[in-house]
Order: sequence, then structure tokens, then C-alpha cells
Amino acid sequence: MIVLFSFSGCEKDDICDANTSTTPRLVIEFYDINNPSVLKTVTDLDVIGVGMTEALISSNTKSTISIPLKTTENTTSYRFILNSGTPSLLNDDIIRFDYTHENVYVSRACGYKTIFTLDPINPFTHTDATLADGLWMKQIIITENNIDNENETHVKIYF
Repeated sequence: MIVLFSFSGCEKDDICDANTSTTPRLVIEFYDINNPSVLKTVTDLDVIGVGMTEALISSNTKSTISIPLKTTENTTSYRFILNSGTPSLLNDDIIRFDYTHENVYVSRACGYKTIFTLDPINPFTHTDATLADGLWMKQIIITENNIDNENETHVKIYF
């Protein structure tokens, strides 16, 4: 009888299931400006957080990327570098995303996740890192202001 009572207070280990939704990243798709319904790969794309030196994303060809937003601030800025492997063709645009964030309780095992809402009036600011080369991104469209999962595209960039 005593043995049964000693095990009745035990709980299962608290392990966060790998399929549990965590803090989502911002999903960006790139499109052909001349054929807006067609995804377009970006040649030698580097994405670097402003003020950082190491690329978060470094890829030869990508048409979709996911980047994190800062969970303790209301802005995150990235340099998007086109043709990063060819210095003579390199073109560097900067996008600052403006948003609010909220911590949402997931579970005891998983803790909290942060969800984001892009500013409905001014969700981003797009500038050129070097004025001489011009903007390589021709149009940026927010398709979903609420960033609470990675199952949908939040931003479309046309170039």
C-alpha cells in the first residue's frame, strides 16, 4: 500500500513536443516584377541584421525565406544583399519592420512564444544602403499583418 502512494505524486517529464508552435519567423517570398504571379529566385542573397557582421541567410538561390523578429523590441532591421558573391554587382537594400509583440503562454513544458503584429499604417521602411546602386526591391507588399505562425506568407517582395 505504501509503495502505491509513493508513485502517485509523480508526473510525466515536461517535454515540449517538437510539433508545438513556437515564436514564428517572418515569411518572405520573392516575385518577378514583370510577372507578379511567378516566384523568382534571388541570386546570391545574403540577409544580415543591421549592426551585425554574420549573414543570417546566405544562399545561392532562394525564392522564400524566413527571418526572426526581435522579441524584446518593436523594430527589426535587415540588410538584403543581392549578388553578394559578386562585388561589382552587389546591391544592398535595408528594410526595417515595425510591429508590436505579445508573449503568449503555450504550456508548462514549452513556456511562452511571442507573436507579432506589423504596424497597420507603417509596417516597414525600405531604404538603400548605398545610394549609388539604387533599390533592387521594386515593390514590397504586406500580405498578412499578424505573424502568429509560419504556414503563410507575410511579405511579398517584387524585383
